[in-house]
Amino acid sequence: MLLIYTHKITSRFSYTMKQIFTRILGIDIIFTTKVEDFIKHTGPKITYSKQPLQNEFFVRSNDLLFVHGINDLEINVQDWEGTPCFFRTTDPSAIPYDIFSASFYLLTRYEEYLPYLKDIHGRFPPSESIAYKNNFLQLPVVDIWAYSFLEKLKERFPDINVKNRKFQYTSIIDVTSSHCYAHRGPMRGIAGLLYDLGTFKLKRVAQRTSVWLKIRKDPYNNYDSLIEMHKKYKVKSIFFFQFANYSTYDKNVSPENNNFKYLIKSVADYSMVSLAASYSSFKNIELLKEEKKRLSNVVNRPINNSRMRYNRVDIPYTYRNLVEAEFTDDYTMGYTHEMGFRAGTCTSFNFYDIAMEEKQPIKIHPFAVHDYALLNSYSEEEALKKIQTYYDQVKKVNGHFITIFSNELLGGDQEINWLSLYHKVIQKYHV
Repeated sequence: MLLIYTHKITSRFSYTMKQIFTRILGIDIIFTTKVEDFIKHTGPKITYSKQPLQNEFFVRSNDLLFVHGINDLEINVQDWEGTPCFFRTTDPSAIPYDIFSASFYLLTRYEEYLPYLKDIHGRFPPSESIAYKNNFLQLPVVDIWAYSFLEKLKERFPDINVKNRKFQYTSIIDVTSSHCYAHRGPMRGIAGLLYDLGTFKLKRVAQRTSVWLKIRKDPYNNYDSLIEMHKKYKVKSIFFFQFANYSTYDKNVSPENNNFKYLIKSVADYSMVSLAASYSSFKNIELLKEEKKRLSNVVNRPINNSRMRYNRVDIPYTYRNLVEAEFTDDYTMGYTHEMGFRAGTCTSFNFYDIAMEEKQPIKIHPFAVHDYALLNSYSEEEALKKIQTYYDQVKKVNGHFITIFSNELLGGDQEINWLSLYHKVIQKYHV
């Protein structure tokens, strides 16, 4: 049991310490503000405050974990043993940076509370992030800092009890368009055919008619192949189905279509099925609840996991809506067209609402790899090499490696054979 002394126990302090020590490092911790309790403690102990008490293991604190509200902080990124870090401390601190305040800054997405220029879908652009600007988006720095800190701690307390965690891999299949041509209804089918003819997309015309005539199966209908892969390599997978009415950005098969419902039920027999929330439900809490309820009725079990269409996250409102809709887990934390660790970590964490100054009952599972971020790859080999970079980083800290592959790309007809690429990914990275 590690005792942590501080001058003031705040919700920010408790949240950060539990994430770093308990979830990442597997160390049991207790807190105290009483000097006499700290002095009497005979086990491992550290002080996190402005001044040390004696000659103990001391980390000089920044003010961030002991204040309220949001301020435009000055961030100066420097190097700590080969890893970018910020919130520099001064002697006699055992480490030169306040990694706890820095971790809180990244985990809470502090910078997304500040004013920024949103993209066309109202998203926070990766180019606006401190990680992108300082070239550490490709690193799970929170986890790296934690393990670097552990090395220093073991030098002082070699017998400290640590529960080593194991590397995990989860494959996310994003099904926002379950079929390319089939089950879309006569009006949408004819409109699509006329559009293809008018734009001289003769290959699509041939594909569409052959699917309608049942000469070939729909190109997006690769569910049996995916399930067989997952079973063969014992991969944990989650299929996120969109179950929403047609709109400008939501163009899936109608949720009233019985073939679509049967597909979802059949997938649910072999894998976890969750909700890919529609574009329209982004700021419509009642619609979000309705989509959740309808999908739950199809699979006859609760729907607890969510993913937002186009990875749209508006901090803190998106997570407030998900909490109100009684989701327990979310898999949206990442960027669509940029690989990397948006929250600086490859470990799941609870959302902390800075405006309300409290931890929320929804767990965020950050991903680093999205197939749309690989579209500029020239070959399957190049795409695999990019994925390998992020896998290696997660593996080093025994984190949780999550990949997002979209049903449209897996069934698409492009230069890269995405289904083949996906097969190689799970074959290589399954646990």
